[in-house]
Amino acid sequence: MNRRRRMTGVVASNKMTRTVVVEIRRTFRHPLYRKVVHRTKRVKAHDELGCQIGDQVQIVESRPLSREKRWVVEKILKREVRSAEGALAAEEWLARAPSDVAPSVTEETP
Repeated sequence: MNRRRRMTGVVASNKMTRTVVVEIRRTFRHPLYRKVVHRTKRVKAHDELGCQIGDQVQIVESRPLSREKRWVVEKILKREVRSAEGALAAEEWLARAPSDVAPSVTEETP
């Protein structure tokens, strides 16, 4: 095992070619006020494994690969499971939501 830093996070975006955006969540107690603080850091990582949005991944520090990329996806810890039924239900909800939930923009209000 080498001394490179390793972190785990969740893939937030995979719209770039061979690059993913990984969100790293950190929870700690503030040293003075003792309140629980949540911090999120977003880093770009090189992806040769084909990660999808929602996958939990382990990233490892590397040499600079581009202006903003200094991490590489080492392994996928947990795949995000998306069912076809859930996606279909979401599409149906979005298709009918504007007319059922919100008033139409074309209707004039007094």
